[in-house]
Amino acid sequence: MGIWTDAFIAPPKPVLPRPEAFGSLAVELARERVVRTPWALLAGKLCVNAGLNWGSVSGQARWDRPPVGTLLRTEEYPAAVPDDDPPPWGPSHEEARLLASGDAILDVLPALRAAPYGAEDIAVVFDRMDFGNRAVRNHLWFEDDRTMLVCFALARPQHRPLSADHCGSPGGPTHPVRTCVVHTFKHSMEEGPVPALASVASRCFGPDMISGETWG
Repeated sequence: MGIWTDAFIAPPKPVLPRPEAFGSLAVELARERVVRTPWALLAGKLCVNAGLNWGSVSGQARWDRPPVGTLLRTEEYPAAVPDDDPPPWGPSHEEARLLASGDAILDVLPALRAAPYGAEDIAVVFDRMDFGNRAVRNHLWFEDDRTMLVCFALARPQHRPLSADHCGSPGGPTHPVRTCVVHTFKHSMEEGPVPALASVASRCFGPDMISGETWG
């Protein structure tokens, strides 16, 4: 199966952008071919440290393609599996409703306007990174349709580890976030954020962004 990495990029402080700015971030990521649609919009209780492809409600929305209105919950772990460690070392506990989905990126804007932005955790889930963009392809080595990306806007701050093996022991420096972009990948030719992603994110987050990753 190999090692997967979830990488994030966020503002230097845990601030929540205006809904219009968050919507513009999602739209520009698709317009500039950093990601590919379809997209899905979730609202509820989300964990910014949930493994994107492995048990998160974002992963369920991306892989299962449930109908709009479906209530998604994190997969339950067997009772024998300890869950005292915080995510990403321990399991996440998420519950969110699929508010909308679609292929046309501009349709995400009215969906966001109708969402409980700021009152509940919000996520815009994209199908995959766009390997038709040479800047993406050169950074992530070769095309992989499992490279989903999620834009988070959280009701309250959560903390992401700056560098952590989620199969190891909990600990290490973290960064507080209320908004961030997280994407997953298996192979990368370069260190640091994907330049095409960082370029778009900086318009919403500002130039002094913080990045980090978890893997395992």
